[in-house]
Amino acid sequence: MASYSYQRLGTMAPISWEPKFTTQPPKVKYAVLSYPAPDVLLVRLNRPKQLNCINGEGNSELEEIWDWLDKEPSLRVGIITGTGRAFCAGADLKEWNNANALGKARPLPPSGFGALSRRSGRKPVIAAVNGICFGGGCEMIVNCDLVVAARSATFALPEVKRGVVAIAGALPRIVRTIGRPRAMEMALTGRTVPAEEAREWGLINAVTGDREGEVVDEAVKYAKMIAENSPDAVIVSREGVKNGWEGFSAEEGTRHLIETWYPRLTAGENIKEGVKAFVEKRKPKWKAAKL
Repeated sequence: MASYSYQRLGTMAPISWEPKFTTQPPKVKYAVLSYPAPDVLLVRLNRPKQLNCINGEGNSELEEIWDWLDKEPSLRVGIITGTGRAFCAGADLKEWNNANALGKARPLPPSGFGALSRRSGRKPVIAAVNGICFGGGCEMIVNCDLVVAARSATFALPEVKRGVVAIAGALPRIVRTIGRPRAMEMALTGRTVPAEEAREWGLINAVTGDREGEVVDEAVKYAKMIAENSPDAVIVSREGVKNGWEGFSAEEGTRHLIETWYPRLTAGENIKEGVKAFVEKRKPKWKAAKL
């Protein structure tokens, strides 16, 4: 099994270990996969000359990656970032233009743009926004579980400037995050929102510095905090929040969680291990989620 490492900022030596996968990682062409911490998958979009625009093949590739994250027992959290000065500038407009000329449709996977903008999934994904985050890129982060951004990062839904619509899932979702007036401002004007303003609006969780790798380091900190928790409890807690996000009333969402997900949690080993470890004053030894 190959050994993977991740060079953290300010350190001389890389942190390294051997991920032991039970399933094989998907083959990738437009992204780079790495493992910056135990149980954590880092996906780096890797088309810097195209500002990490995602084409049809790239969307299918990302669908395979997130599906693998959900199924692979040794992974608990995913992170997505970009290479170069962009996180993701949206759809590949050259491909789109060619499709229009040929009268062809541009299908997206059921999970939406980047297989994230409409993703439900089981395990959390954190966006580490290193730069330009426009169009489909912005639609992806609206549906990510946490978002951290470099200070120079910018966000926009500029589709109206090109005569198209942000139809990959962001419009009904972003209004629930930042409210109707701000959602309308982004959707109807297409203006660029800087990172600090996006944080004030509640669109993102945190803003970091602009040094290379700094935003990924911050995302890894969040990912490690998540990965240290019970993988079962993380999945079920995420479902509880999603219930409200998807429009359940508070009581409906609670009832659905209790009736559908809580029995799966209590049938597993991790809930027993967590309580036992607390009583014995030791660190829990979690097992891979089987929910």
